[in-house]
Amino acid sequence: MNTRPAFASPLAPVITRYLDLMTALGRGYATERRVFSLLDAFLAAAHASELTPEVFERWCQTQAHLKSGIQRTQMRMVRNLCLYRRRTEPACFVPDMAGFPSGHQYTPPYILTEDEIARLLVTARRGATTAAASFRARALHVGVVLLYTAGLRRGELLQLTLGDYDPQAHTLLVRASKFHKSRLLPLSPDAVQALEAYLAVRRMTRPDTTTGAAPLIWKGGTAVHGYSGSRWSQLFHALARHAGVVKADGQPPRVHDLRHSFAVHALLRWYRAGVDVQTKLPFLSTYMGHVSMVSTQYYLRFVEPVASAASARFAQHYGQLLTPHIQEEQP
Repeated sequence: MNTRPAFASPLAPVITRYLDLMTALGRGYATERRVFSLLDAFLAAAHASELTPEVFERWCQTQAHLKSGIQRTQMRMVRNLCLYRRRTEPACFVPDMAGFPSGHQYTPPYILTEDEIARLLVTARRGATTAAASFRARALHVGVVLLYTAGLRRGELLQLTLGDYDPQAHTLLVRASKFHKSRLLPLSPDAVQALEAYLAVRRMTRPDTTTGAAPLIWKGGTAVHGYSGSRWSQLFHALARHAGVVKADGQPPRVHDLRHSFAVHALLRWYRAGVDVQTKLPFLSTYMGHVSMVSTQYYLRFVEPVASAASARFAQHYGQLLTPHIQEEQP
């Protein structure tokens, strides 16, 4: 069934063409479709024949109850639509981003140390005080293992089914994740061992939870259901606090920080092994499901341990070519 909204304003043809193009390029654009539906309904209700600066400002005022970052995101979506329209209508209005509200402050990733990862895993294994807590602890343990060793996103982990794990090939199939990209991930021996132990307990205690369509990360209880994203984050934050894994501000790391840590630790291993990291980046990009290499190169530029490792390698190979600058004594 086609559940797409029907656009009725004068911008309807442009909106439809733009969304069709973006969808054909493999982008979901569900959020954009919703925002354009709101804009279209506003234009129709206001009997606006054109999107002018004044009309755009009035529409933005209807979004004033939202957080500034959300307002900015939605205004940028409309601006991108206008930029697309300008290709065929050069005189059309395009909003100026200088007048947009400020976005949310960027939160830099927290890179967990190997010791912190180990503490999370040990603490999870010790959390089995009751039957229900036992399943939760096992799910947390194997979930942290997969998030860290396979670099999964939270949503990818929670959407996995048992059928996505191949016990013979030791691979995970991540289906149509972000950017509509599926990928087949070979698992590390440690990840396979943790996953096999987790599934063995499930087979012994609840055989009905081991069918192919069942969630790989099961929450326990009478129903065969997986975790929601918010609930998984709550459990992970509680685990981190219990393990004493917190940032400088006393807050626990985010679930997504495990993915950041996976990437940085992979780069560090390559640097320390003397591998040409640039030739490895495409493999890491593919493994992580990045839409382009730019996303993967982010970890080279902004994470200090990688920069330190790069400096150490440079000094090892070319340090003898550099001489310290000795400043002459001033009278």
